[in-house]
Amino acid sequence: MRPAENGWWQIEHDSIFPGVDYAFFLDDAGPFPDPRSQFQPHGVHGPSRVVDHRSFRWTTERWQPPPLSSAVVYELHVGAFTREGTFLSAIERLDHLKVLGITHVELMPVQEFSGKWGWGYDGVDLYAPHHAYGSPDDLKRFVDAAHTRDLAVLLDVVYNHLGPAGNYLDRFAPYFMKRYSTPWGPAINLDDAGSCEVRRFLCDNAIMWMRDYRFDGLRIDAIHAIHDSSAIHFLAQLSREVDELEAHLGRSLVLIAESDLNDPRVVTPRPAGGLGIDAQWSDDFHHALHSVLTGERSGYFADFGSLAQLAKALTNAYVYDGRFSAYRRAIHGAKPRNLDGWRFLGYLQNHDQIGNRPAGERASQLMSLGRLKIGVALLFCSPFIPMLFQGEEFMASSPFPYFTQHEDPDLARAVSEGRRREFASFEWNPESIPDPQDPMTFRRAKLDWTEPDREPHQSILAFYKRLIDLRRTFPELTDGSFDRVDVRFDERQEWIILRRGRIAVLANLSDAAQKLRVPLRSTPLISSESEFPVPSGEFVMAPDSLLIVQSPVELFAPRDTLTP
Repeated sequence: MRPAENGWWQIEHDSIFPGVDYAFFLDDAGPFPDPRSQFQPHGVHGPSRVVDHRSFRWTTERWQPPPLSSAVVYELHVGAFTREGTFLSAIERLDHLKVLGITHVELMPVQEFSGKWGWGYDGVDLYAPHHAYGSPDDLKRFVDAAHTRDLAVLLDVVYNHLGPAGNYLDRFAPYFMKRYSTPWGPAINLDDAGSCEVRRFLCDNAIMWMRDYRFDGLRIDAIHAIHDSSAIHFLAQLSREVDELEAHLGRSLVLIAESDLNDPRVVTPRPAGGLGIDAQWSDDFHHALHSVLTGERSGYFADFGSLAQLAKALTNAYVYDGRFSAYRRAIHGAKPRNLDGWRFLGYLQNHDQIGNRPAGERASQLMSLGRLKIGVALLFCSPFIPMLFQGEEFMASSPFPYFTQHEDPDLARAVSEGRRREFASFEWNPESIPDPQDPMTFRRAKLDWTEPDREPHQSILAFYKRLIDLRRTFPELTDGSFDRVDVRFDERQEWIILRRGRIAVLANLSDAAQKLRVPLRSTPLISSESEFPVPSGEFVMAPDSLLIVQSPVELFAPRDTLTP
């Protein structure tokens, strides 16, 4: 190969064409895969394959995704979503999501990683779809099939670190730096010598997924582990380039961040001094809701547990907005001024909050059915963009523990031992944590698609669908303004009322029945019990029960129209 500008090397040869496998030798070592490999058919250590993205025939040329503000997002793991665990088999379940009312399907990372199965956050070939899931064209068929059903598709990408197995990037260029580190390994070089081409590597990667695979947006993993002291932050550069791509393609594109910083600048537009990310996951809402429903107070849940915090999350997104966090032992967050609920994704569970438990237990295994319904109702009636995790909608019995298939025995042992040490702050029994390397840990995570057709799964699926339909019916439930969210509660009596326009959610979290009054002429819409209010407006709520009503007028005034 011949040297070119900015550290690049190049070659032109008649034998390089689509379908050909190739590799590199560097400094008398190799062969190594291409850092920008489009496909690794033999895994992370094998040769790369040339792919021609222009050869695929799309059937949805002019399709446009729905706006993120109206979204109901569904997170899924390709390997565990179906028994076969492939892009093509996942297509068979898209009609289920369409009927449910989902608008956006979010894939956990599909970039090539070590082994046949894993969560995907150990990717090392960021341009190549994971070979065990299918070919690049198979992934395009999935996206195309989703678009034919009016489902947008988002992709989870990891730009804060690479996995430990098959990671050859540092042999090619200064992709990593010693100045920073992450909990998962060396930090990617975004502000040191050689960082211009590293930033180009990541921005081009994002553009490829949205241009060549027609993803409608990206979810960016753990941006708090992206270290960049540049005057123009990498994420601001990325959001700018995505805006430019959107203008060129004439198709709406979005960026969603995972961040535990509680920093409103993440989702503040660039002209106002922010990073320009469209939305972010809202862990404070999850933690506040989860701790109230389960009573858990260990680990990071030690910072939560009161109805006051849940009320603050519903009206402010951040519970910690410049307050002292006992868990962190520091002041955490800043106030999200001039932002609304459309900037935040809310959820009762996601892959992290399920997988980061001893056995990958779902919310339905941690609380009563009544409390589960309360949590789901508060989610769908919140000002946030609601997100579900695969199988949640039918109360799937399959857990979602952390699983890997590293072939290196030393790495496999280190992962298994590290997993047990990781949760010391939660005071969980290390022996209760399944071995990530055990094949049964992965197999148990696969969804059982016979469950939605039988009880009790069928009834909870109908409950989710009713709530999604309710959100579609009443515009106040898709109004992202925090100013139009009214929450009242009583810590001692353990009740909470969420009011949005004509809609009110009443929840009794006490172990005793409580009498509540609703406005006269209110219409009961959804109840977790069989009884509805009597005409006088009085209603006795059973323990762990909820009631959603529609008032003939907005419930914001007078303020005493809905009280216990």
